[in-house]
Amino acid sequence: MGQRLDEFREDLMGGLGRVVALLVVIYLLVMLVLGWFWSSEPDIFSVRDNLALQETKDKPLTGVATTSTLAKVTRTLLDKPGGFMSNDVMPPGIWLDNIPKWEYGVLIQVRDLSKAMREAFSRSQSQSTEDLSLAKAESRFNFDHRSWALPASESEYRDGITALEDYLERLTDADKHNAQFFARADNLRYWLSTVETRLGSLSQRLSASVGQRRLNTDLAGEEKASRSTSAPAEMQVKTAWMEIDDVFYEARGSAWALLHFLRAIEIDFADTLGRKNAQVSVQQIIRELEATQATVYSPMILNGSGLGMLANHSLVMASYISRANAAIIDLRELLSQG
Repeated sequence: MGQRLDEFREDLMGGLGRVVALLVVIYLLVMLVLGWFWSSEPDIFSVRDNLALQETKDKPLTGVATTSTLAKVTRTLLDKPGGFMSNDVMPPGIWLDNIPKWEYGVLIQVRDLSKAMREAFSRSQSQSTEDLSLAKAESRFNFDHRSWALPASESEYRDGITALEDYLERLTDADKHNAQFFARADNLRYWLSTVETRLGSLSQRLSASVGQRRLNTDLAGEEKASRSTSAPAEMQVKTAWMEIDDVFYEARGSAWALLHFLRAIEIDFADTLGRKNAQVSVQQIIRELEATQATVYSPMILNGSGLGMLANHSLVMASYISRANAAIIDLRELLSQG
């Protein structure tokens, strides 16, 4: 009798062990499929179709395209498959790193444009009063993207979208005059200068995937220039092996957001760009940024040695980013001319 009991107990424990093992395998498979689905990047949307117009016109009110696109890009960041994953603390989101880096690239561009709207686009001069809704939106978008509770990043960003929508509502209301958008060349140059520095940094970080010996040019161009602390005349610059795909997807997300913003700028600043005959310059920048969104067929971001046997995805991305940045520099120079 005792032997049978022991055999029964062993069979029961063995059966429970198999059930538990099966459940673990099923759970991991579900997480794997869900993680794969959540890792898909949002498609490029039509800026013109997204215009929140209050009336049917061939030419929308100035500022509507930029404001509605900024709100749409931020909303896409929160509502894409898997939602906002940068602050996830549970599987499979906590296991994913490419999409959170993509989100961060988008978020940086959202923050830069909201800052430009608050400080330049909505103000007629430096001494004019800032728009309170845009001030609120900028502060919300600058909230820590890794906060998962009390408050969660998503709730802060949705508050920012609500503030943008309040500004947009007043902007399109003919009876209200406390919201304006000034499509001037100097305002556009202000925002483009920030974009220029962002893309320049991304280009350098992408290029450093293979490692480079770089001369220190920090003080070049000014004989009496000084710096806080000394630095070597030549430095070895190389992106860490574990960070190569992170930089790639951050650049990809940044380019995704930026191409939408430039399409909106193309609408709102049509007259300004037309006077400078600069529409084609903007279109060329957009084309370079669109190339960064091509499908990545490799299961991982390769880091070949530039001209070696394997591809180097970072250098390809750096090429597109650098060309877009060069075109932005040319556009800023064109806008500065009388």
